[in-house]
Parts: sequence; C-alpha cells; structure tokens
Amino acid sequence: MVILAEANNTNERPVSRRNFLKNSGLVLGGLVVGGVAGSLLRRPETPPQPGAAPAPAADYNQALMFFTPEQFKVVDAACERIFPEDELGPGAKALGAAYFIDHQLAGDWGFNAREYMQAPFYPGEITQGYQGRLKRREIFDIGLQEMNNYSNSTHGKRFYELPPEQQDAVLKAFETDEVKLTTISASTFFNMLRASTIEGVYADPLYGGNKNMDGWKMKNFPGNQMTYTQLIDKPEFVKMAPLSLRDHQH
Repeated sequence: MVILAEANNTNERPVSRRNFLKNSGLVLGGLVVGGVAGSLLRRPETPPQPGAAPAPAADYNQALMFFTPEQFKVVDAACERIFPEDELGPGAKALGAAYFIDHQLAGDWGFNAREYMQAPFYPGEITQGYQGRLKRREIFDIGLQEMNNYSNSTHGKRFYELPPEQQDAVLKAFETDEVKLTTISASTFFNMLRASTIEGVYADPLYGGNKNMDGWKMKNFPGNQMTYTQLIDKPEFVKMAPLSLRDHQH
C-alpha cells in the first residue's frame, strides 16, 4: 500500500500523486518499478556502434508448434539434404522449410482432418498413396524416431550429428525401404517428408517457409500477383518481383 506522507511545513507544496509516483517508483504486487530500483530491473540498452548494420528483425513466425527441439533438429537437417543450398540459392534450412512442416502438422493437415480415416482399410494401388489409421503427425513422430535409431545403430550418432554424405545414405535407406519398420513403411515417411519439404520451399511465406520469398526468386516465380492483364500482349518473358499474400492487405 502506498502512503503519501503529509508535509511537515504548512508552507510546503503538497506532494502530488503524479510527482510521487514519478520520483519514487510504483509498488505493485511487491514489484518496484521506476526510480533507482526500477532502473536496476530494466535491461540496459546497448548503443549502436558507428557504421554497424542494423540487426535483422526477428521472425516470430519461426517458432515451434508441434515438434520437440530434438525432432526439429532431425527435420531441419533432413530437409537441407533433400533441398540443399548451392550456387543457385539457399537451401531448405535457410528457407525455413522445417518450420513450414511443423506448422502444417500442428493444424488440420497433421490431423488428417479432411480425410476419411475409418476402417476397414484395403490394400490400395501405389498411385493412391498412404492409406491407414495413423495421422500424419503420428507418422512423423514414428519416422523421426526411427531415423535417429537407424543413424545410431549404423553410424553411432543421431541423424543431425552425421556428416552430409552419411545423412544422404540414411535418407536413401528410408526411400528404398532398406529400413524395415513395423508400423509404417520407411518409404511412406520419406515420401511425405520430401513432398512437404518442397512445399515448404515454394509455399507462400505466410505458412512459415519460403523465407523472404527466396524460393520463388530462384525460379523467377511471381508469387501472388493480382493480375497479369498488362503482360498478355508481351511476346517476351517479363521478370516480376514476387508478391506474397501479405502484400495485398494494404
């Protein structure tokens, strides 16, 4: 409780609430804010160095919604081997493809929310893709654990700790079903991982991947343009700066 002391001298100006709070700080729930004590709680500001480039803005969209940190390390490393950085541009890691997959698994896609998932299940054609009772998020949970298990058993390290050539060997073993799993086929998981990696590279940045639209820029893809009517009569290819869904909200 804050108590304002009365002035000892009747000629003194009474202490106003505004000045009292400004000069001595405010006590709320035991926390002192303002004044000398408050200055101790505030993080000191580091003045910018002369000529230093401004720090890049934080991308708050790059945060985990489904994966554990351990799972994310596996996915991030695997995505980079599927779509590696080269002389043409950044790889899946820099483009944020693993964050795209994480966000998709946290939503309807991960729950197979728009698909019929009830038994009985019959053997389907290879062109029909996966059919079963496991949701995609469950397939990823199993697949990522088995990737680490296989990496440990064959190379003595977790997948993301392996050098690139050994990571490629592990992924190839999953792609060709050399790895035998009990609940799903290894190739089912690999194909799902590969497809979602490519989607993360080229989807609108809204969904967590394709950072800075760099995936589109490598392909000269214009993104989400409102219209192309001004280009219909152009005989030559016209390179356009890509636009994202965010660009249309203004």
